[in-house]
Amino acid sequence: MISTIKNNALEIKVDSSGAELSSIKKVGDSCEYLWQADPAYWSRKAPVLFPIVGKLVNNKYTVGKKEYIMTQHGFARDMDFALVDQKPDMLSYKLENTRELLNKYPFSFKLIITYQLKGNELAMTYEVRNTDVTRMWFSIGAHPGFNCPLLPGEKMEDYFIVFEKKENLKRTILDNGLLTDEEPFLNNENTVKLSQKLFERDAIILKGMKSQYVILKSSKNKRQIKVDFKGFPYMGIWSKPSGAPFVCIEPWFGIASSKTSKPALKDKEGIKTFLPGDIFRCQVKLTID
Repeated sequence: MISTIKNNALEIKVDSSGAELSSIKKVGDSCEYLWQADPAYWSRKAPVLFPIVGKLVNNKYTVGKKEYIMTQHGFARDMDFALVDQKPDMLSYKLENTRELLNKYPFSFKLIITYQLKGNELAMTYEVRNTDVTRMWFSIGAHPGFNCPLLPGEKMEDYFIVFEKKENLKRTILDNGLLTDEEPFLNNENTVKLSQKLFERDAIILKGMKSQYVILKSSKNKRQIKVDFKGFPYMGIWSKPSGAPFVCIEPWFGIASSKTSKPALKDKEGIKTFLPGDIFRCQVKLTID
């Protein structure tokens, strides 16, 4: 089910399937900021990544002595969420574990995703509650795709991503979805020029950033999207090198496994853990200009 909320500045749509953001437009403007899931390139728009981010070695992990199978980015993006609260400028969705999910992920949880409009800002809040009687491990991440270019007559090469601060960062390389080597990416710089060639080796995976936000900009128009990811330790930037007219900016609490990762979920890089009754919250803000 698609639900719509709006204020004086923005109108957004959210699909209860995956609690996935489905549209971002400025009020009175036909320009669509969010990628619209063309299956010729990528059939999703802004999936929620839970309870893992990225890929596991052989799609397997262990908790205690038991082995489980989990495909890339987890199962939340393929689940039907319940719409539990709705106001003119807010939508809130909930997913809880089921008997079927316990075969994939052996923890009792509640995942609550809330979309809130304030002026030209969309706040996306992710709340994970441990409703189990034991310690729980998880990751969570956002994966919004943005139309790039936004306007006719432009190309991806007209766009760039500006970091809040100058960065010295390495890019971790993926091989079949798993982390391998690192290479220099930003050298006291704050700008990444976009191109199809940039994604020939899959996503750009970054960690250790000083910046708390990035801005997607164009050299041909004044429209921009600010992605505020305060507190998130990892970020992915991704598109397909086949002429795909979108770019994903992905803040993560978690990261893909490496080829040498141990199978235990508790040993996975970036994994979060908390005790029964604990609540974890994080928030991504999108400012649309």
